[in-house]
Amino acid sequence: IEKDASINEEIDRLRLLATSALVSRRDVIVVASVSCIYGLGSPKDYLEMMIPLEVGGELVRNEFLRKLVDIQYDRNDYDLARGKFRVRGDVIEVWPAYEEFAYRIEMWGDQIERLAIVDPTSGSESQRLNEIYIYPAKHFVLPQSRIDAAIDEIKKELEEQLENFRKQGKLLEAQRLSARTRHDIEMLQEVGYCPGIENYSRPLSGRKPGEPPFTLYDFFPDDFLMFIDESHVTLPQVRGMHAGDRSRKTTLVEHGFRLPCALDNRPLRFEEWRERAKQTVFVSATPGDWESEQTGGEVVEQLIRPTGLVDPLVKIAPTRGQVPHLMELIRERAAKQERTLVTTMTKRLAESLTDYMKKEGIRCAWLHSELDAIERVEILRELREHKYDALVGVNLLREGIDLPEVSLVAIFDADKEGFLRSDRSLIQTIGRTARNVNAEVVLYADSVTPSMQRAIEETKRRRELQIAYNEAHGITPATIQKAIKRGITEEIEARKLVREVAGQADEKSFATQEFLAELEAEMLAAAESLDFERAAELRDRILKLKKQMGQELSPVETEVEGLKPQKEKRRKGRRGGGRAPFPQK
Repeated sequence: IEKDASINEEIDRLRLLATSALVSRRDVIVVASVSCIYGLGSPKDYLEMMIPLEVGGELVRNEFLRKLVDIQYDRNDYDLARGKFRVRGDVIEVWPAYEEFAYRIEMWGDQIERLAIVDPTSGSESQRLNEIYIYPAKHFVLPQSRIDAAIDEIKKELEEQLENFRKQGKLLEAQRLSARTRHDIEMLQEVGYCPGIENYSRPLSGRKPGEPPFTLYDFFPDDFLMFIDESHVTLPQVRGMHAGDRSRKTTLVEHGFRLPCALDNRPLRFEEWRERAKQTVFVSATPGDWESEQTGGEVVEQLIRPTGLVDPLVKIAPTRGQVPHLMELIRERAAKQERTLVTTMTKRLAESLTDYMKKEGIRCAWLHSELDAIERVEILRELREHKYDALVGVNLLREGIDLPEVSLVAIFDADKEGFLRSDRSLIQTIGRTARNVNAEVVLYADSVTPSMQRAIEETKRRRELQIAYNEAHGITPATIQKAIKRGITEEIEARKLVREVAGQADEKSFATQEFLAELEAEMLAAAESLDFERAAELRDRILKLKKQMGQELSPVETEVEGLKPQKEKRRKGRRGGGRAPFPQK
């Protein structure tokens, strides 16, 4: 089964925007996840394939169009979209893969007469330019000469691997590898690109086996500065990614899904990453041991918040009667329009506690790893919107959650020494309520463990420093005011609603031949993907528009328009009675 790699279009645009900015200027800030240590195309090839244009400069039209295709732009004269271009005589419009606008290039013979930024939808011109730079639409782009050399190497490696499989009697694996690789080679020869091209990055870039891949870091100048947020979590992820990726890729190679060169399409090893991260600032409320060793104990503390907020007051409560005690605290906070976070040791306990509190009339929900990322974000947003008074979780209610409405954090089994109740985990969980002026934390425990003691003392130390600073400067703490943003699913639903409303409206006023062509292309794409309901909906919309525009319908369209829904008739089956549509005569 072919892997379906789904990439969010906006994220892809931003990735390309980041690399194009890095190779063209120095004043750039890039925010990236840990996946930035994965392989990316060569920055040298990326820059060399860039197309510079200047008003008054010479440009051979057909040669320019071929260059656009070489850097992975597609020609579409009807539907101008991101990563595509269209040609109308001496006017060429290109929508860069990394921008939200398009470029219009007007020519007079072999000379560029005019350059402008245009709106891709309306076609209106917003700004004239003297020069533009068009960067590749994908990160893996190469000149044809390099592709030809790489194909020879890929063919050689393919023959060696096929011979190994035949010696081992793995004929199925040999057939699978041969079919896939030869198809990829044909794609590279014809269009200079293929799905999963990154798995051939080693021969394409001319690297030797085992050499580190090009990554986002290679697009930066040597003197760049890197901040690592939540370093106590991020660094272990960097350490573990290479081993996990190697294990998965080895399985693919052994079963004939990929050539051995795919093993070098990998994330950086920790040592390789350290070589690239020369100037680094580790940012964490609870630094790990490795960061502390690297800095030689030299730590810069940033304890004072702009809003004057101080770390919460920490209290210890006995475990006996903890649930009734917690529910009373939740009700008190709810009466003040404030929220509560509760952390337990296990997922099942989180669910059981949630069910019990719901029966007692408390609006609450649970949050743990069995929910996907989008559901978690939605639940956190609903907590802020006061759909819930409390949220019960395990280990997700830690780093990175910013909830100004939360004024109480309750930690069950705080005296159970271990990963979930280490001093770092406790300090991080305590910090979830540090955005509210009425912040308070309750640790339910029958004894005080060393981790609890360290966490309480550290929180108390920070709190005293913050209070002293506020008093010295006359600062009155205030709860953070933060807008509640719409979630991803809500955004999708809103766009869907807009499309439906637009479909119901009278589209005659803005319908054009291009718009009809776009709808027909969308209809055919829906039919090809077996989404027949969507295809039928678009077909009816096209017919309605054509009638409104006074266009003559084809015989097939006339027949389709005259069709009525089939009636269902009662038909007796073996057990007497199911409904089945009667076939047309």
